[in-house]
Amino acid sequence: MRTEWPNQRLTILGAGVMGANIATTALGHGIPVVLIDLDQDKLDRARAQISQLLRHAQLMSALPEGRPAGELTTALDPAAGADATAVIEAITEDAELKAKVLAEVSALVRPGTPLITNTSGIPIEELANAVARPAELVGTHFMNPTYLIRMVEVIRGPRTGDATMAGVVALLTTMERRSIVVQDSPGFVTSRLLHPMINDAARVVQAGTADVESVDALMEGCVGHPTGPLRTADLIGIDNLVDSLAALYERTGDEGCRPCDLLLEKVREGHLGRKSGRGFYTYGKALS
Repeated sequence: MRTEWPNQRLTILGAGVMGANIATTALGHGIPVVLIDLDQDKLDRARAQISQLLRHAQLMSALPEGRPAGELTTALDPAAGADATAVIEAITEDAELKAKVLAEVSALVRPGTPLITNTSGIPIEELANAVARPAELVGTHFMNPTYLIRMVEVIRGPRTGDATMAGVVALLTTMERRSIVVQDSPGFVTSRLLHPMINDAARVVQAGTADVESVDALMEGCVGHPTGPLRTADLIGIDNLVDSLAALYERTGDEGCRPCDLLLEKVREGHLGRKSGRGFYTYGKALS
């Protein structure tokens, strides 16, 4: 049976690549969104990007036909989104910053409002002590581009309540996303498997065993990886990938998660992937 959450109002914290992508998916399914960031220029760029993404999603038949888009509001003050029925935090992959932002918004929203941290690997329990009501905190790991990838990893923390789980699953159902619920652990499932594999792919290039194109072609043609690990790194954002690997290494001690020199070099040079216009591949115009 299809379950939706009626009269939804979504607040998204962070107007970067993931915030804009999640906003696009919600808006395209008729959910009004308040997008909040501390940088007005970033909000302006995100509004333009969301408009482009909505058009692309429509061309790709990734949005429901005949459903009017939700209204997008942008704001600099988190209080502007305090009446949301759910909040998604989508700032940079930094546990301290996420905890600070979640603490601020949890003091503003009404009790019973699901607080959803979008993270590729930071354990939910690490962030739970920062919020006013830990039972309302849950994790999601949306994949980029969110309007095309219909599955979302949902992470239940040790203190996440049943009502919060029902709320986040209902929200994702309205967005026509399929939820797979996993338990709390560094990297969860997708990042714990995918990110060390990308790190190893970069190490192969770094060692001179094969070039970027050959690594991706072999992984696509022989293993069935849909895009190749290094093209995937460009899509994730190499800086985001490095942050995620560093967080995994810190929490697990697994040497396979220590970011390799080639990834670190690309971050230093500002070659971050699609969003910067250049990563392992060259794309032209930067997205931000």
